[in-house]
Amino acid sequence: MAENPRTTTARDHDDKDVIEGMIPAGDAVPGSSGGALQRDIGSQADLKQVDDPDGTTRPQKQNDIDADQAYRSDRRGND
Repeated sequence: MAENPRTTTARDHDDKDVIEGMIPAGDAVPGSSGGALQRDIGSQADLKQVDDPDGTTRPQKQNDIDADQAYRSDRRGND
């Protein structure tokens, strides 16, 4: 079966080396850019890695509430 021409074209024009060359080595920290919520969760992850290097930090509802991205749910139906 022949390979899709779009796949071949994408491989021929890959910009991975150019993009990675723009970021100095060691400066890219996933999860710490993009706004207050991402920065807060990234900071929590950095602190958590001190005790557990293999652990993960996932965003939780309280993080959204603290960053004014969500509201507490009122399960009783009161305003």
